[in-house]
Amino acid sequence: MIERKYPQRTCIGCRETKDKKELIRIVHTPDGQFLLDPGGKLNGRGAYVCPDPACLQKAVKGGNLSRSLRTQVPAETAARLYEEMKAFVAE
Repeated sequence: MIERKYPQRTCIGCRETKDKKELIRIVHTPDGQFLLDPGGKLNGRGAYVCPDPACLQKAVKGGNLSRSLRTQVPAETAARLYEEMKAFVAE
């Protein structure tokens, strides 16, 4: 049986390289929204982060999220994404 290879992406929080399917995409849509995109299919500029709220927090604090999305992420939006990430991981 042939083992399938998955594309690799780097988490913007911990900087570890993992399979794309193991990470969650955060997307900045063309209409200006910031969303979690677990399926990785939404239109817009994306950045990948581990499904761990600590990695997201590290990415926001270090400025990696804003740099990867090429736009400033407001503090209240980052807090909302953090809460959504916690809820997503708890499922």
